[in-house]
Amino acid sequence: MPTILVLNGPNLNMLGLRQPEIYGRTTLADVRAMVEQEAADLGVTADFRQSNHEGVLIDWIHEARTKADVIVINPGGLTHTSVALMDALSAAEKPVIELHVSNVHRREDFRHHSYVSLVATGVICGLGPYGYVLALRAAHHLISPSPAAARDE
Repeated sequence: MPTILVLNGPNLNMLGLRQPEIYGRTTLADVRAMVEQEAADLGVTADFRQSNHEGVLIDWIHEARTKADVIVINPGGLTHTSVALMDALSAAEKPVIELHVSNVHRREDFRHHSYVSLVATGVICGLGPYGYVLALRAAHHLISPSPAAARDE
């Protein structure tokens, strides 16, 4: 069964509590339940994790080289600051979907730059927690053979 690694960076453990006017009231536990349900519906495994520590996230990304098929990542504030996270994602040699609950382009100028986007296959932002469902669907699409490829076999 394909595995989609879903990583959440710093402060996402505060989802639903921190700045609900921006991020909403859905908690990270609620998001995890949504992700697990969507993964079951798609027939994939979702390995859902969160850390406030950059090094831990990087270790998990390194692990993904052999244990995951796609990486979905909401890097939080590390989006705008971490060359190390970008390098780890590049070294993983897996499709990467960057995800943000808020629309970072409608926020402060510093949030408009993403190191992660430089290595991401695609980006989903501004759709709230539903973005996680869309990211899983996109990840599944990236690892599923196309109908044309299936006909060629």
